[in-house]
Amino acid sequence: MEDSCIIALYFQRSEDAIAETAAKYGSYCYSIAYNILASKGDAEETVNDTYMGAWKAIPPHDPKSLSAFLGKITRRIAINRWQAGRAAKRGGSEMTLALEELDGCIPSGQSPEQELEATELSRLLNRFVRGLPEPERRVFVLRYWYLNSIADVANLCGFSQSKVKSMLFRTRNKLRFLLEKEGIAV
Repeated sequence: MEDSCIIALYFQRSEDAIAETAAKYGSYCYSIAYNILASKGDAEETVNDTYMGAWKAIPPHDPKSLSAFLGKITRRIAINRWQAGRAAKRGGSEMTLALEELDGCIPSGQSPEQELEATELSRLLNRFVRGLPEPERRVFVLRYWYLNSIADVANLCGFSQSKVKSMLFRTRNKLRFLLEKEGIAV
């Protein structure tokens, strides 16, 4: 079913909207959730919460890209669940590994004074990712947005794992250089 038809079902408040969403995007949402949580049960709960989130958000929202809209909801829910579970246990997920890889590039700190810097950082990151050549952008997004493992990124892109690691290393160095050039402490 076309995305516009699925969105129309949400606007009509038809429960078929959730069934159609699950049929078309269930495995996509599960993949995002599982990459973050590394738990089948938590990923399944996150996907169900995604459907509820979409139900509550459409309407009033009328997403231009249903897949991106659902992916964003899934990612947010999974990260919140991961953060809640992180206090009880450590490690094991791609989320932990990906964050450790970016640790040397992205500044930390959540004080109110840094909110403006965080907004600027977001703009810089978006500009940086848009400016990457397509293969590098795809590898970077698959690893750090979708939190795929190195092996999965290599498989999806048709590269060796060592090439993916090398591309990510060079891309993180480019990002670090850009941030330092812009005066953002890393």
